[in-house]
Amino acid sequence: MSAKDKFHETVKNALQKDGWTITDDPLKIRVTATSKLYIDLGAEKIIAANRNGEKIAVEVKSFLGASTMTEFHVAIGQYTNYRYARLRLTI
Repeated sequence: MSAKDKFHETVKNALQKDGWTITDDPLKIRVTATSKLYIDLGAEKIIAANRNGEKIAVEVKSFLGASTMTEFHVAIGQYTNYRYARLRLTI
């Protein structure tokens, strides 16, 4: 299992204090019948939460490594994967 981001619990607690209910920690999505996307790529975890019928997915990033640009590019790659999975789920 991947390690949680340094601020994972802080973000989770802030969401709960704002009235969100944590539903998945981490959130796992089946993209197709044969492929799954575990949205805890790298060292980060995702939190799925809901409030008044709204649902969100939150990716926690700290950018504390040696190269901020490398971490930024990894984050963009993760975002692209999540967008792709979302599009596949709505088709």
